[in-house]
Amino acid sequence: MPAPSPLAEAGEGLGRFRRGDLIHRLLERLPEIAEGERAGAASRMMSRERDLSDDQRAEMIAAAMAILGDDRFAPVFGPGSRAEVAVTGSAPDLPAGVAISGRIDRLVITPDRVLVVDYKTNRPAPDRVEDADPAYVLQLATYVAVLKRLYPDHPIEAALVWTDGPRLMAVPGAMMDAALSALR
Repeated sequence: MPAPSPLAEAGEGLGRFRRGDLIHRLLERLPEIAEGERAGAASRMMSRERDLSDDQRAEMIAAAMAILGDDRFAPVFGPGSRAEVAVTGSAPDLPAGVAISGRIDRLVITPDRVLVVDYKTNRPAPDRVEDADPAYVLQLATYVAVLKRLYPDHPIEAALVWTDGPRLMAVPGAMMDAALSALR
């Protein structure tokens, strides 16, 4: 018997991995669409998900639209931002011989800074960045370490976007440094 897929429905309603995947997809594609056309595009995208209830579709669309419509998130989805950016490499801040290969949910490059953003769909979202899963902080820290080599003249910042709330949480550099130190 094959193992159940983590994307399958789990327990009451939509499994958390599937929900996260679908919201990620909305946040990846909707910023490239004119603001006045996003709601219709989101509805069309979600209508293809035949196994979802109308309430599930509406909840995920509302979560994505709340983020895109919130001024706090404007820099994340504005000019200079790109979705699903591959990152591969090593860095002096990583342990010797360690290289990473990952995908950044949203990367913002401006003349003044580089911002690395990772979406999280956990519910409920933590109230403080200190309560975030340490693996999330380490993930961002490794991305930042590699990007420092590519953008040596830019400050590199990292943030978590929680779809529950929604919330935008900057991840302090000292917190990422501590996560990397724990690897050594």
